[in-house]
Formats: sequence, C-alpha cells, structure tokens
Amino acid sequence: MNTPVFEEFDPASDCDCPGCRHWRSVLPFSARSPAGRAPGHPAAHRALIAATAAAAAGAALGASPAAAAPAAAHAPYRPGVPAGDEPGTPQGGTAPLHGPGSGVPRPTSGVVIPATTRAQIIERAQTWVTAKVPYSMTAYWSDGYRQDCSGYVSMAWSLPGNEWTGSLGLYADRITKEELQPGDILLFHNPSDPQNGSHVVIFGGWTDSAHTQYTAYEQTPPHTRRQTTPYAYWSNSASYLPYRYKGLTTGTVASATSAASAASAAAAAQHGVPAAGSRPGAAAPGNAARVPGGAGAPPSHEVPSPHAVPSSHGVPGYPGRAMFRPGARNAYVTQLGRQLVKKGFGAYYTTGPGPRWGEADRRGVEAFQRAQGWRGGAADGYPGPETWRRLFS
Repeated sequence: MNTPVFEEFDPASDCDCPGCRHWRSVLPFSARSPAGRAPGHPAAHRALIAATAAAAAGAALGASPAAAAPAAAHAPYRPGVPAGDEPGTPQGGTAPLHGPGSGVPRPTSGVVIPATTRAQIIERAQTWVTAKVPYSMTAYWSDGYRQDCSGYVSMAWSLPGNEWTGSLGLYADRITKEELQPGDILLFHNPSDPQNGSHVVIFGGWTDSAHTQYTAYEQTPPHTRRQTTPYAYWSNSASYLPYRYKGLTTGTVASATSAASAASAAAAAQHGVPAAGSRPGAAAPGNAARVPGGAGAPPSHEVPSPHAVPSSHGVPGYPGRAMFRPGARNAYVTQLGRQLVKKGFGAYYTTGPGPRWGEADRRGVEAFQRAQGWRGGAADGYPGPETWRRLFS
C-alpha cells in the first residue's frame, strides 16, 4: 500500500479561523508545534509531515494510536479551543542585556531598581506589541531584552538586565487585586518546576466595572500581544499573584527606551505629526505638560473648551498624550468622550463618558482612528495631535 502524501500545514496557534480550528482538533499537539519551536519554524513543518505520515502509516498497518502528548507547560484556556492549543513558554534564566557573551556586565552590587512611571511602563510594553516581537527563550530583541515573558517585563520595567519569574519578585512588592493599576504585574512562579506553568503578564487596566477582566500585555507564542483576559489568567488562575514595581515614581511621561522612542516616532509619522526632538507624552516646546490635578489643569468637573488650552504640537486645545494614559482622570477625558459620542463613536460606553480614562474611551478612539483609514500604531486608541484635530474639526 502506498503511503499517502501529505501537504505541509502549520496553523498559527492563536488563529481561530475554521480551518485552523479543524486542524488543531485532528492533529496531535506535538505535530502542531514541537516543544521550544515558534510557529512557522522549519522544524515545525518537518515534524508535522513526519507525525502525520507516521499516523497514517500506523492506521494503515492497524497499529494502535499513539499516546496523547502531555499538556503544554503554559496553555491558557480559551473558550472553543481544545486544550493544548498554545505551545509552551519555557523561559531563560537571569542574563545581561543582549545575552551571555555580549560583553554587557550584569550589576553585582545588589538589586538595582531604576526609576520609572506607569505611563512609561505601558509605553514600553506597547512597543513590543506594535512590533509583534516573536517569542523566544534564547533570542534577544534589539533593545537587549530576552524575548520571553520575563524578559518582556524586564524591558517594560527598564531593568538593567534580564530577569526570570523566580527573580522578578525582588524588584516588586506584593499587592492585592483591589490595588492593581496599569504597570503592575500578575506573576506565577512554580518553584518546584519553573518550566511548568510559570508565566508573567503586565496589567494594563480593568475592562469591566466588576473587575473580572483586564487588559493583559504579555509575551507568548507566536508574538507579543495585548488582549482582554479573565482575572487572574486563562489557566492556573489562583497561582497568579499581583506585584507592584518598587521603582515607580509619579509625574509626566519622560524619555522612554530607544525602542519606545522609535515606535512613537513611527506612530507620529503615521499621524502626519513631526516627531523630531519630541518625546512621548511631552508638550511642544514652550508649553508645559499638564498632569491631572497639576498646575494649569482645570478641575475635573469642568469641561474645557476645545480651544481653551494653548496648542500642543500645533493643534489648538490638545493637552498632550499624558492626559490619556491608563489611570488618568481629568476633564479632557470627559471632553474627548463627549466628542466621540457626538461623532458617532460612543458605542463602547455603557455609562458616561466620564473623567477617568478607560477601555471604552480607548476603543472609541481606536474606532475613530480606523475610520480615518489608519492602521497599526497609528490606530492604537490613544489620541495624538492629529486624532484630536480631526475629532474636533
């Protein structure tokens, strides 16, 4: 009997199209993504052909089916997707920037905790989401951080080296669920078997008033993603603990990493706004950045006129990006929300709009940006100067 010839097929692990759902249901996990291989890796194709051919040959010879592959180390539950859909996320250990042998020394005098703000953490986290950084426990991105979940948090917190789930707690304090704010993390470290289940995600803010879902920034195969996630996580939920970075400071957004600056410049270019000499969240030269409750900011119950604020980036009434970051609460958020409703983009509000920036505001802004024909970083849901100008024109 001739052995059937099978076509190479390597469905993406997070694709929900009917075809991929079908193949995930009929192919063994080991055939879909070999351990440690990112989707699309040549070895994944070869393993798929070999596994499928072997299964066919076994069936032809009357052999009993092979035992099911064990569940992946990190397999988040997603409704409608068979268990084991996600490949595992093994992680690397502590390492200097750019990895061992890079010539970059790791700090040896205790734990170094650089100062940063919540807004900077989210900005840096977004740069990897925008770039769709591929998952890897051995590769290092251009900014020097390892491309796994703990390297991602190390990057977002701007740590001097690459940490792992077993050491990130040294840079943070335990908090409660009620205390969670954007830039905090949810950490699961399995000390008895660190490669089994250990994972960490960045908390981006609640997406519902009952606090049952939140926006998670995470590094997971096939690449960095930001998505609404059930609290505390898809699987092993009780094992995820909230932590807050010890180096948090207050204030407006300062210069971020070079990668964040590059991403911001690219997004600004897509908005048609010159980015040379600017920094994320900063006001134009000669215009002091306004922060919630700071000097020059109107009381939160007063909604300013679109032209009551000196122009930022040459756009009258635009108060700067810092006013629309996760956790922000000010009158400009209310003003923005009301204009979204007026323009027909208020479908995401169940109450309000109000002065606290939330997911409904971000999704409304994203819908407006997409209506302008923008994609990628130019439609991230955060109002830049050009978004503001068009919204209020």
